[in-house]
Amino acid sequence: MATAESLLFTSLGPSAGPGEDEVETNCWFNEDFKFILLPVSYAIVFVLGLSLNAPTLWFFLFRLRPWDATATYMFHLALSDTLYVLSLPTLVYYYAARNHWPFGTRFCKFIRFLFYWNLYCSVLFLTCISVHRYLGICHPLRALRWGHPRFAGLVCLAVWLVVAGCLVPNLFFVTTSIRGSTILCHDTTLPEEFDHYVHFSSAIMGLLFGLPCLVTLVCYGLMARRLYRPLPGAAQSSSRLRSLRTIIVVLTVFAVCFVPFHITRTIYYLARLLEADCQVLNIVNVVYKVTRPLASANSCLDPVLYLLTGDKYRRQLRRLCSGGRLQRPTVASSLALVTLPEESSCRWTVAPQDSSRPTTRADGL
Repeated sequence: MATAESLLFTSLGPSAGPGEDEVETNCWFNEDFKFILLPVSYAIVFVLGLSLNAPTLWFFLFRLRPWDATATYMFHLALSDTLYVLSLPTLVYYYAARNHWPFGTRFCKFIRFLFYWNLYCSVLFLTCISVHRYLGICHPLRALRWGHPRFAGLVCLAVWLVVAGCLVPNLFFVTTSIRGSTILCHDTTLPEEFDHYVHFSSAIMGLLFGLPCLVTLVCYGLMARRLYRPLPGAAQSSSRLRSLRTIIVVLTVFAVCFVPFHITRTIYYLARLLEADCQVLNIVNVVYKVTRPLASANSCLDPVLYLLTGDKYRRQLRRLCSGGRLQRPTVASSLALVTLPEESSCRWTVAPQDSSRPTTRADGL
């Protein structure tokens, strides 16, 4: 029979995961807050994420065709967010039941894999959108060449496959174990394999988060510099400011949802691996657990971004809600994260060569 101390406290040792591993150490801490924070936050993300992303998928599939490249990236981002939130109900049960997993080892592996697969696919799809917008604003002629919907579809397929391939070792690391009457579904691996998992996790974080984050920052930095340049003729300051606000919103959401999670998780893993001081471990553990729901919140914020940053997308949705007829030829262009003003620098770059065709396609990016 479990003692009161074992029910109230979780031991901490050189292993990873949210209190899912028990190692004989002298460091103990109260982790009751996690059994409230994670189930509640994941349940909220599940309800909001599914209610926002499921209609978005329907809207893409049945109301926004034909797609351009941006619409293709947006659809796969919404699909990734939907699959991500579908992995949350079992985690809600797991943490509400105080780290008890009754669904078997294979399903534990699948849920942990699905969680990170769709998390990193979302990161990469946001990066694809950033690169696409960068080309549309700073290199419109190249965007015409590389912005074909078929090419975007191939890029999305590559994202799904590459992320899945990178996460295959996670299927071997993740497992279950028994602690008394409780079955643990490890978020990482068994204690004896934890040092190998840290190396694997660090490589994954650098490849699937660090590099995409850097690319996104560079793209939006160059876009902001271009938008700050004086435009010939009547420069529409309101359009420019709206575009700059969009860049700020996207970077802020990216930073709030993904950066704290990855930084605190890295510190958490290293503190356990290096067997840091017990007080340090307590602080790192609390901070990491508090920032974990932020990564999930991205699934709720992406659909809001579609509405906040796409004027034509918003108009088409308003027309649908009011029972009006959609303007099919223009819906794809409404999904651009950064709306180009009518006399933007891109237009002035391509206008001397062809004032009709390239300019029209640039608007659709």
